[in-house]
This record gives sequence, structure tokens and C-alpha cells, in this order.
Amino acid sequence: MSKTRDKVHEIIFGTDTKAGKAFDVALLWIIIISVIAVFIESVPSISKNNPGLFTIVEWVLTIIFTLEYLLRIWSSKTPRKYVLSFWGVIDLLSVIPSYLSLFLTGAHVFLIVRVLRLMRVFRILKLTRYNSEASTLVAALRKSRHKISVFLLFVVLIIFIMGTLMYVVEGENNGFTSIPESVYWCVVTITTVGYGDIVPHTVLGKIISSIAMILGYAIIAIPTGIVSVALSEEKHNSSIAKTACDQCGEGITNEDDSFCSNCGFQLN
Repeated sequence: MSKTRDKVHEIIFGTDTKAGKAFDVALLWIIIISVIAVFIESVPSISKNNPGLFTIVEWVLTIIFTLEYLLRIWSSKTPRKYVLSFWGVIDLLSVIPSYLSLFLTGAHVFLIVRVLRLMRVFRILKLTRYNSEASTLVAALRKSRHKISVFLLFVVLIIFIMGTLMYVVEGENNGFTSIPESVYWCVVTITTVGYGDIVPHTVLGKIISSIAMILGYAIIAIPTGIVSVALSEEKHNSSIAKTACDQCGEGITNEDDSFCSNCGFQLN
């Protein structure tokens, strides 16, 4: 039993073997088919003409994902850690809506069932598990989260200050009926969306709007630069981790070096 469990663990969690790669590729296609089915099912003209087809497809896919989830728990060396992990929660969310819809039936809970069925779109998050670039992006975002958090806090402060200022300058007669309404205008303006449902009419209000628009471009550029720097550092660290000295394990920063700068060992 232990050998069987190790073999299953190697296939499901690993990609070094032919069976593991085949399992990942097959699961990728199943996830894509599942998400496409959810999208197509939301089209009224198609779902009404094929009511039973989507039910069959959904339950076949649900059974497959359920077996995958149970196998991951069974073959995992630390089942509790897997269940409580991010991917464990995503795997659970990919199967639980279909089972919950069996118990929540009736016209008065139709909306709840519909929301639960739409949660099947969470299966698309399973795709990032098999993308190494996604792991690099997640690591870069995690590394720059403190800088982005401080920046977002600064943006929120600016939005509230400018929104309150516009409420005082423009007033209720020009559409700025409350501070929340003015803050909404500021968010729309700073993000350069510009719905146009609320617009300033006074000269001072237009000047403040111009400042908000200019700030909007800076707000878009700054977090992009923060994440770009973090991505560059993460890729650099990954490349160093891949090229290390076999003798001392020190990272090789220059691929053209013939000897390790730390211990002098001849490099392959």
C-alpha cells in the first residue's frame, strides 16, 4: 500500500516522469473543457435547447475532479497541510458547488444555486499550478506587497482628500451630492475611466479634475515599476539558483566563468 501511495504521489504531484506529465496535460484539458462548459451554459439559447447535456458533462467533470482531490489527500505525505493550503482550497471549491446544489433546491434558493454553480470558474485557477512563470509572478508580488500596500494607502488618502475637496467646491447643485459620491467621482477620474456621469462645472473644480487626471497616470505607472523590479530580481535569483557551484553551492553570477569565485572549483 505504501508503494502504491508513493507511486500515486509521484504521478499527481510530480512532473519528472512520463506518467506525471501525462496526468498534468490531461488535467489541463479537463479544466479548460470545464470552464468552457460553464461559459457556454450561461448562454440562454444554448442551455435551453440542451438542458440534459450540460448536466451530464458537469457531473462527469465533477466526479473526475472529486477523484483527483481525494487522491491528492490520500497520497499526500501531510494531508492536513494540503487540505488547508491554497491549492487544496481551490481544489475543494472546484467540486463542492455541484454537490451543494443537490441540497439547495427550490425556487426561493435558485439565485444561491446559480451563484454556487458559477463558483466552478474557480477551476481555472488550477491552471496556474502548472505554469512556472505564474510562480515567478506570485513570488514577485509577494516580495513587493509591502511597497504596494503603502502606495495603495497613499492613493486612498489622496482620493478621500480630493473627493472631499470637490464636494466643498462643487456642491450639491453640480451633482456632488455627498462625500461618497464625490469620492466615487475621484476614483473614476484618477483611474482614467471617466464615465462622465458626474462632471465639475466651476473653474476651480476643473483645475482639481486636471490634477486628478495627471495623478492617474502616475498611479498606473508606479505599481507597474514596483512589480517589474521585483520580477527582475526574482528571475535573477532563479537563474542563480539554477547555476550553482557543485562543490560549495554558491550561485554563479557569470555563466562564462570557468572557476567558482567562492571556492575555486572548476565549473562544468
